[in-house]
Amino acid sequence: MAGSDSQRDGALARVIAIVNDKGGVGKTSIAANLGGQFAGAGYRCLLVDLNRQANLADDLGYRGSAGDDQGAGLLAAVIAGTPLRALPDVRPHLDVVCGGSRLEDLTPVMVSRLQHRGRAAFTVLGDVLAPLAGDYDIAFIDCPPESTILTDLALGAARWVLMPTRSDLGGLIGIGLVAERFALAREINQRLGLLGVVLFGTGSRSRVIQAQAADAIDEAFGGDSPRFRTTIRHAERTAQDARRLGKLAHELEIEAAQQPAWWESLRSGVREPRIAETAASVAGDYRTLGVEVLTALQAAEEAELDAGGEAAQR
Repeated sequence: MAGSDSQRDGALARVIAIVNDKGGVGKTSIAANLGGQFAGAGYRCLLVDLNRQANLADDLGYRGSAGDDQGAGLLAAVIAGTPLRALPDVRPHLDVVCGGSRLEDLTPVMVSRLQHRGRAAFTVLGDVLAPLAGDYDIAFIDCPPESTILTDLALGAARWVLMPTRSDLGGLIGIGLVAERFALAREINQRLGLLGVVLFGTGSRSRVIQAQAADAIDEAFGGDSPRFRTTIRHAERTAQDARRLGKLAHELEIEAAQQPAWWESLRSGVREPRIAETAASVAGDYRTLGVEVLTALQAAEEAELDAGGEAAQR
């Protein structure tokens, strides 16, 4: 059994749950853009969509495609233990376990299991995800804001938590709610750790607001909690372009650079919507955050190896 547990832990070692009980704080955008950028850099990346609205399908442009099962495969894996399969090559090196309306049926199933097994029931997602996750360099779970049960499934499977938040009152309340769920999840998933918190939709020069958010994070998770220095700026036009076209910030950045100058379009009579130039800035934010995430992962893994070596010597 110990060997089986070790294999499971190894397969889930780079599973990151993107969590906040509040909506509109950038969970799906961060999952999609980090996944897309890592895949573009050659990493084998998996996204797991636990959201019944399946917003990843819009960000990545696969909604309504032949492989979009609206969460049916994920539901069957959790209920019946059938092999979990991903929609392949949403982008090169990027696969997705689809979410959607079928996940509505997962909540009552988990309520029933909780009555019989207690919180240990929340380990089931890790059980079905481990055989698949081992094939990837990194995996992100996009957690919904409206379902604590689905979020607890993610926390029972993940090795790390990445928490995006806004610096408004709702975002700061969300920090406290996640801290409570985080503490409960560690009762069944002792390896769960906080990789870091990232401010989303916040002005890059809003130093006072950022400091207030940092204090709230430390109060919720303990002093000197890990925070990413990168902030993802608010750019409404780029967000609209992304959902309208089903493209990521770095893909919009490329297209924006290739589109003709506005005066050329005006002279030619072309009236097609233009891609906002802010895509380049937003893509840059995600690139910088991606570097921070990988650096934090590497540092945490090296520290774990060192601790294991010292324990073996003792």
